[in-house]
Amino acid sequence: MSRSWILSAVTSLSLVGSVNAAPIECSRCEAWNKEQVPFQIYGNTYYVGPHGLSSVLITSPQGHVLIDGALPQSAPLIAKHVEQLGFKLTDVKVIVNSHTHYDHAGGIAELQKLTGAKVIASDKAAPVLRSGRVESDDPQVEHLLPFPAVSNVEALGQRPSLQVGTLKLSVIHTPGHAPGGTSWRWQSCEAERCLNLVYSDSLNAVSDKSFKYGGDPRWPTAAKELSTSMAAISAAPCDILITAHPELSGLSAAIDERGHGDRAKLIDSAACKRYVATTRQLLDKRLASEKSAQH
Repeated sequence: MSRSWILSAVTSLSLVGSVNAAPIECSRCEAWNKEQVPFQIYGNTYYVGPHGLSSVLITSPQGHVLIDGALPQSAPLIAKHVEQLGFKLTDVKVIVNSHTHYDHAGGIAELQKLTGAKVIASDKAAPVLRSGRVESDDPQVEHLLPFPAVSNVEALGQRPSLQVGTLKLSVIHTPGHAPGGTSWRWQSCEAERCLNLVYSDSLNAVSDKSFKYGGDPRWPTAAKELSTSMAAISAAPCDILITAHPELSGLSAAIDERGHGDRAKLIDSAACKRYVATTRQLLDKRLASEKSAQH
């Protein structure tokens, strides 16, 4: 074993050990943050999150992209998982986010410190990441918790895609569950077979008690924008679906917490359309419930 390899390993472990973000306490946080053995999803795409909150690493020789940071207390798990797979934290060049709630954005600040990566978010999401607090138009603002602010966030602007070396992630704007919500699509290959992977933001119409998706002063077009987001995910080339909460795409049913399972079950060209059909039914039910409550 070479001295340089040992020094590299010690440095890497000390970086992971330096994560000191205060944990967020919530009713589901412990279950969400349960240990999950990292695993290969397909080609250069890997699951590195805890068991109940997705975080995905997409790799290339020129640098890697990380999607989502889960909870603040998830950051050391995610960092450990990246290294368990044989990758260096400092090779993560870009971190992106699905939406700016504490269970998906909470670990990004610490992961940025560990990796030195650039954080890029939609124009609406970027200021929320910088402050660590959702704004008043978020449907769940009354019961969302603050999370560690990210010191340096670049706004996405009108870019249709992001590129790191040979990696190219197409941007799919998917507001509705939260303002500034963003989904991502890319290709991963094994041998000569390349598949389209979609990391879909949450499409569920979930809110605090006061918000009405049928027209609320806080965000009057929320239902319309959510419906447009659903259409965009349904239309996207999609062979493997990954959702911000892994159980919603069937990922956690296909691969267990020990990393055991059949990866072939993740390949399903109907998964995006099926996810949209389910969330559209929930939105329709929500709108009907709000309408009946008015009478």
